[in-house]
Amino acid sequence: MRRPTIADLAREAGVSLATADRVLNGRMKVREETARRVQDAAQRIGYHGANAIRARLMAELPELHVGLILQKERHPFYQDFARLFQEHAAQVSSHRLRVTVRFAQSTLPGELEQILASMTGKVDMVAATGLDHHKVTAAVSDLRQRGIPTFSLLSDFAQGVRESYVGTNNIKVGRSAGWLISKIARRPGKVAVFIGGHRFHGHELRETGFRSYFREYAPDFELLNPQVNLETRQLTYEAVTELLERHNDLVGIYCAGGGMEGAIAALRELRKPGDVALIVNELTPDSREALQDRTLSVVISTPLRQVCEETVALMIHAREHGLTDNPGQRFLPFQIWTPESL
Repeated sequence: MRRPTIADLAREAGVSLATADRVLNGRMKVREETARRVQDAAQRIGYHGANAIRARLMAELPELHVGLILQKERHPFYQDFARLFQEHAAQVSSHRLRVTVRFAQSTLPGELEQILASMTGKVDMVAATGLDHHKVTAAVSDLRQRGIPTFSLLSDFAQGVRESYVGTNNIKVGRSAGWLISKIARRPGKVAVFIGGHRFHGHELRETGFRSYFREYAPDFELLNPQVNLETRQLTYEAVTELLERHNDLVGIYCAGGGMEGAIAALRELRKPGDVALIVNELTPDSREALQDRTLSVVISTPLRQVCEETVALMIHAREHGLTDNPGQRFLPFQIWTPESL
């Protein structure tokens, strides 16, 4: 194919040849709207100077350095989260966003406190997943006093101090999981629920919603005491194996946090597909495969792309208008996946 020329670029952008030349070479100031039109046209036709135009435009934008703190660096869910956040940041046209990603190696509050503190003087904003603890709240408060707002993602923390929460309504997630198990289970019986830890606010809310649904609408089911799995597959595997050996009338399991891989493995070994209704959070390669072989009944997933878009929009608003006096929350609709919806 013929290589696009500057004349092709000007024609595609609807500007004069001289204007296209000024945008390409930066010889004279051109209106931002016009420059972006030329850049978009360059991308569409594959013009060889498209990247140079973008770099010149980005260099003139106000910079916003974001610190993104996530859990479990090797887990597919958090890998996707980091990738989607960085991809969206690169597409923002009003600011030049730089993203520094840090992963917590444990669920200890002290580690998250240290990572938050390390952001001081390095970033303009922080977005983080993590647990709710007074050490974390103190670190978020210190960042705020230095003019650095923190946004809690997926599971809320530091309420009243953080700038905003972005994620699903976890009470509704839990109630939905309860409704699903009550309808999918073949008969009333015992139901187990796993949480990552007592300091994960989102997990606690999901468990609360889960229990409230059964208490209100399905009292024939018996809910066992919640089990903490520290979001690890091995602990979950061992706990589910023990539950299945002790309770022949176990009809449902809900993993309100991580560690679902262990529950899937235990059910594959000890039960036929469908004998126990299993519901987990987040669609990953493991949960997708488990849905397909019917070990898993339903996946409730977070719309990660929307979380990224909403968080970045809130960050830009905070940069332009300052910290809010009334920290809020943005609830996004969760998604439900069944074996037939893949």
